[in-house]
Amino acid sequence: MASHSHLFANTPATIDFNSIKTLTTAEAKAVDQLIINELSSDVILINQMGHYIVGNGGKRLRPMLLLLAAKALGGVSDSHLLMAAVIEFIHTATLLHDDVVDDSDLRRGKESANAVWGNAASILVGDYLYSSAFEMMVRTGNMRVMEILSKTTTAIAEGEVLQLLNCNNPETTEEKYLEVIARKTAILFSAATRLAAVIAGASTETEEGLAQYGQHLGIAFQLIDDALDYKASKEELGKNLGDDLAEGKPTLPLIYAIQNGNESEAKIIIDAIKNGDRNVFNEVYAVVQNTKAIAYTEQRANEEAQKAIDALNVLPDSEYKEALTLLAKFSVQRNY
Repeated sequence: MASHSHLFANTPATIDFNSIKTLTTAEAKAVDQLIINELSSDVILINQMGHYIVGNGGKRLRPMLLLLAAKALGGVSDSHLLMAAVIEFIHTATLLHDDVVDDSDLRRGKESANAVWGNAASILVGDYLYSSAFEMMVRTGNMRVMEILSKTTTAIAEGEVLQLLNCNNPETTEEKYLEVIARKTAILFSAATRLAAVIAGASTETEEGLAQYGQHLGIAFQLIDDALDYKASKEELGKNLGDDLAEGKPTLPLIYAIQNGNESEAKIIIDAIKNGDRNVFNEVYAVVQNTKAIAYTEQRANEEAQKAIDALNVLPDSEYKEALTLLAKFSVQRNY
C-alpha cells in the first residue's frame, strides 16, 4: 500500500488545534448561546444534565467543521448557526445513549452523565436532545436540511445496532468494522460539512465534495480514537484505557492483531473480545504492539485523511480551506 508520508510534507510538527479554533470563535460563541437557550426546559433535570454535558466541552469539532465550511463558501448565516447547534445536540444525544450502552463511567475525563444521574435519566435526556434537534431544524423550513439530518440519525442508529452485533464477536472483519464507523461516527461529520454547502446554496459538486471530506475525516478520526485506546495515557484520553476491550469491541487494532499474530497471540485477543476482559489488557497490549497493529491502524487513518484533503479541491483557496486541511492532519496527529 502506498505510504502517505507526503501528507505531512509542509505541515508543522504539531498542529495547534486552538489556532484553527480561533477562526470561528465569534460564531462558536453564538452557537454556544443557542445551545444554552435551547436547553432551557422547565424540567429541572433536563437543564442540569444538559448543561453538565454541553458544559463539559469536548472539542466541539462537528459544529466547527460546519462553521469553517460555511466560511470557506462565503459566510455564516443564521441557519448555519442553528444547524451547528443541531449537530452538537445530535452528537450529545448519541454520547448519552452510548455511555449507557457501553456502561462507561468516564467521558472527557469527568464522570459520565449516567454515572452521575443513572441510566434511565441519560436515555431520557438523550431522547429530549434528539427531539429538540428536530424541533430546531424544522425552523429552517428547509426540507433538504430535514432530509439530510433524518437520514443521518437513522444511519447512526443502524451503526449503533451493528456495533452491538459485533460486540464480543472476534470474527468481525475489517470491512464490517469500517461499516460501523462509517455510519456511527463519520456520517455526522459528513452531515455537518454537507449542510454548510446546502445552506450556502452551493453546487452539487461542492456539496458532494464537502460531504466526502466529512466522511473520510470522520473515519480517520475514529481510527485514531481506536489506536489511542492502546496508546495514550488515561489523562490524555479522558476515558479509561482498555474501555473498548472491556466492552468486547473488536476495533481495527484488535482485528488486525488477530489476523497477523501467531496462533497463541490471536487466541489471547479472541478470548479477550469474547469475554470483554479488561484484566488481560497488558497481554493484549503486548500482542497489539508486536503485530504492529497500531502502525497499521494509523496508516489506514492517514489514507482516509488524505482522501478528505483531496475532497477539498471543490473549494476555492482561503484560510478556511487551509484550516479544514489542517484539521484532517490534526485528526491523525493528535494524542487525545
